[in-house]
Amino acid sequence: MPYDLLIRDVRILDGTGAAPFRADVAVRGERIAAIGTLDGATAERVIDGQGHYLAPGFIDVHTHDDTNVIRTPAMLPKLSQGVTTVVVGNCGISASPVTLAGEVPDPMNLLGHVEDFRYPSFVAYAEAVDAASPSVNVAALVGHTSLRSQVMDDFARPASHAEIATMERLLRRALAEGALGLSSGLAYRNAFQAPTAEMEPLVAAVGEAGGVYTTHLRDEFAGLLGAMDEAFATARHGQVPLVISHLKCAGAGNWGGAPRALERLEAAARHQRAHCDCYPYTAGSSTLDLGQVTDEIEITITWSEPHPEQARRPLKAIADEWKLSLREAAARLQPAGAVYHNMSEDDMRRVLAHPLAMVGSDGLPNDPHPHPRLWGAFPRVLGHYSRDLGLMPLAEAVRKMTSLSAANFGLVDRGVIREGAFADLTLFDLATLEDTADYATPIAPARGIELVVVNGVIGYRRGTATGERAGRMLRRTRPIPNTLTQCMEDSP
Repeated sequence: MPYDLLIRDVRILDGTGAAPFRADVAVRGERIAAIGTLDGATAERVIDGQGHYLAPGFIDVHTHDDTNVIRTPAMLPKLSQGVTTVVVGNCGISASPVTLAGEVPDPMNLLGHVEDFRYPSFVAYAEAVDAASPSVNVAALVGHTSLRSQVMDDFARPASHAEIATMERLLRRALAEGALGLSSGLAYRNAFQAPTAEMEPLVAAVGEAGGVYTTHLRDEFAGLLGAMDEAFATARHGQVPLVISHLKCAGAGNWGGAPRALERLEAAARHQRAHCDCYPYTAGSSTLDLGQVTDEIEITITWSEPHPEQARRPLKAIADEWKLSLREAAARLQPAGAVYHNMSEDDMRRVLAHPLAMVGSDGLPNDPHPHPRLWGAFPRVLGHYSRDLGLMPLAEAVRKMTSLSAANFGLVDRGVIREGAFADLTLFDLATLEDTADYATPIAPARGIELVVVNGVIGYRRGTATGERAGRMLRRTRPIPNTLTQCMEDSP
């Protein structure tokens, strides 16, 4: 019986961190059917791998693609860099369970306009994803700020006991319907006033359901270590695995802090399951936050509702032109988005290379002039940091974007190349692999991604989307392991 797809002569990086080996890979239906020397095998479609590397499809654990997988299901920014699964609902903001009638609260406006928030339940969102048939798989967290938006008329205070109870009810329903867990964005003004007493019952509900808790820490600047301790304690209380989102030492005064932050992560991981994600750039991007406005770093405006003409300009130049202080100019531009060049290269490399760190793009697809991480994060790790700089072995870089990610987010039978696993596959030419997106021209597909297969279907080949979209909603169907782990347990 012929296979549906046969990829011949590839160097397999199986996702576990093991050394690559040369073989053929056969696919039948949506699963990998055989791996080895398949000389006599036949298939409806045969691809000559030409000795390139074949990896599991990359899993982007930190995205804000919640509404884009429905509105723009081709998902070219992700498919073109070899991503086959996106985790949405990060930083406390999710498209469900949410309906809005008025202004979209910050930073939920990163996901779209009021008409994009029309999913009162998680199941409604999941059904909309499946109906859209995106080119990539989608797994979703529920955002804490999004829950707040459904029960609170004033974000500048802690939630009441009744409001917490309602949020918990909404969260439990979403978890029962397949949500991965809960995310928080405690640094943002619409969640900053949420104390531990508000977070603990919500995170405990996640623990009971077998989900995961991810958090954009309350402070990524001078108070980083204290914010990390808060996250560890909250996760321990809820008996839930923890992922710290885009771990960084932000702000010039905080540069050089990565060793201390990673020591704190390692210490926690000896007693609870704790990991982080990281993007391979020294600039962040989000909404324009007055709390981050400083003359110590370069800040570039990416969009502004009241002053769209100021997009793609440095905040300092705008302030000088208007004869205002930086904060006054920023306030006049709001609501707006910005890129903040607020990290050191050495700190970022230390986090990226750490065995407990996964790769996540944190790209903002609705930004008209996005951070280049939206299109380039994964090829940048493999090409620039692994191949060119030798920051980590290629097999370890792949592990950080495949099996480690699948394990931490409960994505069963994904993130590995083995018989019986889902056929999410990325074929790349390491010699030519390059992220071409940069801050000046951020919308640019990577070079060197030769083939992307999602659930056994070729979605991308040699720089072009095929138009065959086989992605689906990945609902959590079993508890995500929350075993105690030594800090290096997940290293190869």
